[in-house]
Amino acid sequence: MAPPPTLQELIEIVRQDSSSDQPLDQLVAAAAAAAQLEETTDALLGHFVDRCRRDGRSWTEISAALGVTKQAVHKRFAPALAAHIAAATPSPTFERFTDRARHVVAASGEAAIVLGDNFVATEHMLLALFTEPEGLAARALAMMTVSEEDVRAAIRAADDRGANLGEPAARAARADDRAGTRPPFSGQAKRALRDALAIALEFGHNYIGTEHLLLGLYRNPDCLAAQILNESGALETTARAHVTDMLRGFSQRK
Repeated sequence: MAPPPTLQELIEIVRQDSSSDQPLDQLVAAAAAAAQLEETTDALLGHFVDRCRRDGRSWTEISAALGVTKQAVHKRFAPALAAHIAAATPSPTFERFTDRARHVVAASGEAAIVLGDNFVATEHMLLALFTEPEGLAARALAMMTVSEEDVRAAIRAADDRGANLGEPAARAARADDRAGTRPPFSGQAKRALRDALAIALEFGHNYIGTEHLLLGLYRNPDCLAAQILNESGALETTARAHVTDMLRGFSQRK
């Protein structure tokens, strides 16, 4: 294998790329070069992590090969892997979803129709989590004293404020225009599904459950679901702690 550039070679590259011979300008050029190198090395490792996963290798094996903890591997590579999987399947597919999670996804479409919206947004997904009261997400929400009535009231308040909700289509557009059809997922809702996949990978799970859907809603702070949760005091760190405790309880009973 060809050796990577030496430090002196990198210094010379930075000097050539710098806008002047002033140390501060060269520092700016060095920072840009370092960022490009970091992005390239992450992409290189991510490529082979992805190949290992496709080859059936476990996260434990991958972390041992890299000499880091499994948690560190999850944190570093799970979002990129989730984005790669999502890019390969542009339309939402639900093979990895548990029965409860699939029911929540279906119920989010029903929630959109009931509210008269022509798209499934993150707030509909949040409402739908309550349709599975035994799911970990609904149980976590109950522990944080967030009720279905609270969420509905927050959505109504957002409507009364005339909020755009961060969606590309105005909320005034109604489902009457799509009579008899299932509302499509908004861009933010698709992102939440992708983030749920990333969170499942971070946990080392080969499935997506309601708990992953809930935590996925927090990843985009601009979406209405995240705003509702945060404004109600149900912070992501608290939700994750509750989910982790429940999952640990399941593991101890096995």
